[in-house]
Amino acid sequence: MAQSAIPAQQAEPRPAPMRVPVRDVLPWAVFAVALAAVLIYLVGAEQGATSLFGGTWVHEFTHDGRHLLGFPCH
Repeated sequence: MAQSAIPAQQAEPRPAPMRVPVRDVLPWAVFAVALAAVLIYLVGAEQGATSLFGGTWVHEFTHDGRHLLGFPCH
């Protein structure tokens, strides 16, 4: 049994990781942080004196999410 039934695989060269410049990532990072801040505001603080929208529809829409994330709402 000196020979194998499966031919030996040759090691293929692995591609080098692509480098992404910070200047290409920075606008997307800023956008992601701004979007996260708006979403946290809407879920956590959009009610009462700090309300930007009239009525209670934002509060009711995010009510279960508030409790899931630990924000008190009543």
